[in-house]
Order: sequence, then structure tokens, then C-alpha cells
Amino acid sequence: MIQRQLPEWARRALRRNEAWTFAILVVLVAYFSISAPGKFFTVYDITQIAVNAAIYLVLGVGMTYVIITAGIDLSIGSVLVLAAVAAGEYTIHHGAAGAGWGTVAVSIVIALAVGAAWGALQGALVATGRIPALIVTLGGLGAALGLAEIATGGQDPSGAAAAHLQNSLGYGKVLGIPWLVVLAAVVTVVFGLLLGGTRFGVHTFAIGSNPAAARRAGIPVGRHLVKVYALMGLLAGLGAVMWLASYGTTSIAGHSTDNLKVITAVVLGGTSLFGGRGSVLGTVIGVFIPAVLSTGLIVVGVQQYWQDVAVGAVLVGAVYLDQMRKQTRERI
Repeated sequence: MIQRQLPEWARRALRRNEAWTFAILVVLVAYFSISAPGKFFTVYDITQIAVNAAIYLVLGVGMTYVIITAGIDLSIGSVLVLAAVAAGEYTIHHGAAGAGWGTVAVSIVIALAVGAAWGALQGALVATGRIPALIVTLGGLGAALGLAEIATGGQDPSGAAAAHLQNSLGYGKVLGIPWLVVLAAVVTVVFGLLLGGTRFGVHTFAIGSNPAAARRAGIPVGRHLVKVYALMGLLAGLGAVMWLASYGTTSIAGHSTDNLKVITAVVLGGTSLFGGRGSVLGTVIGVFIPAVLSTGLIVVGVQQYWQDVAVGAVLVGAVYLDQMRKQTRERI
């Protein structure tokens, strides 16, 4: 009854998934601000939340494309590690921490190429091998991590990040905004526009909605899926560069839950696990919900282990809501 009394633009806004996701984010910020007055949502907190969310936002943009096609990529954390190891090994053998800008540039290209190639390989298996994306990327998760461990002996090598990379992208700021946040914002805008305003985006939605109909319409479904998974791998490679810049190490054992965090953010943002629906804007909001949740729990003194429980519970809740939305649309 209340919704009927609202203007048409307001009713449309309330029907959008992004509106409800943003409302959840506002509630979380309000709750932690009241629970820890003066300690939460300070300028420092906002900056740290944005920096911590930057890498997951880049990964989330790629995952948005994948899930819109009704696919999934469980391997992103391992692909990030493999790309970081490949770039780090090159840096180590060409000057290590004291490497020049030429080495930095080549190491960045290596990380992006390794990620894109791995993603394209997985996409080809999904598209032409008729193997479910869940199985392909689950295998890719183990294989990529295994190759990284073989290359390093299971230990994070020292000198994997050049000081130039860390001092610029890792710690540098422009107009007071960290470069990591700026880079994540640029990636978000570029690929948000690609998804919402180009033929590539239209084909992505069409494949997720009905792949058989997409084929009949002349869309090269197989080739497009390869491109989508290659894009996911490319952004995982970019995430590896950002990680090296920020932390100076490959963190081989530190990315086991990246897929959980990213998929949680994307689904929270309204992208349907059944495909055919989603937006990069929703993913932006969805990424910040776990980031705010984790920071807020730390501020109020909750143990680290409970943070993983909370993120897992949020994922289950998001999938449940997605299922309910799907059933509602089918009844209508």
C-alpha cells in the first residue's frame, strides 16, 4: 500500500536489487557507528575499507560477467597467486626489490598474461569440453595453486615486488586517494560501461538468460564464454599486481577464501546465480558489505574467526534471497 503511494521513479528504485543492497550497507554502517561511537567510520576507517576492498572489487567485476553467463569461477584466488608468483619470479631474477621500471612493466604484463591465459583455458573447457564450470574451475583452483607451490617450493619468495611498484601503486596517493582505490574505480567504470552499453554486454546477458536462444540469434556462445573467462583471469592477474604492490609478497597460503568473498559480494549485489541478471553497480555495493562487516566486527572486538562465519552466513542468505526472487518472477 505504501509502495503504491510513492512516485513511479521511487517504485522503480525500490524494485532494483541495488536499492535493497545499499539499504543493507547503510544499516551496517549505522549499527557499527552506534556500537562504537567515534571508533568506526572515521576517515581512517573509510580509507582502509576502500583499500581493503579494492582488490576484491576488481575480482568482483570479472566474477559479475561470469555469473551473469550462469557460470562460476572458484579458481580466482589460486589464479591470483599463480600470476603473482610468475611476476614475482621475474622480478626476483631482474633486480628484486631494487628492480627498475622496465622490470616492473614486464612483470605486470606477465601477471596479466598468465591470468588471462589461465582464464581462457578454463573458458575453452567450459565452452567446448561441455564440462560444468564448477568442475573446471574447481580443478583450476588446485592446479594453479599447485603450479605456484612447485615454482616456489611452497614458500613466499623474498624480493617478489619492486620498491618502485610498492611506492607508487601500493602506497601512493593522488589527491589524497590511494592509487589502489583509483585503479579499482577505473576498472569498475570501464567494465561497468562495457557490460551495460555494448554488444559484448548484451551477448553476456543473452547467454546467461537462454544460451540456446542466443545461439539461434547468431551469438557465438562458445567464443564469448572463452572471452568472459579470459576477462576474469585478466582481472585476477591485475589483482595479483595490486596484491604485490600492497603487501610485497605473493601470499601463497593467503587466498583460500577469495572465491567465497568475491562470490558473496557479487550475489549480494543482485547478480543471479541462475544467470541473465546483474550489474557492476550492484557488485560495488556488495563488495563493501563484507568489507564494512569485517572492519566493524574488528572495531567492536569480535574474534577474527567469527568474521569468516559471518561472511559465510551472508553468502547463504544472499543465495536464499536470490532463489526467492527467482521463484517470485516465475510465479508472475
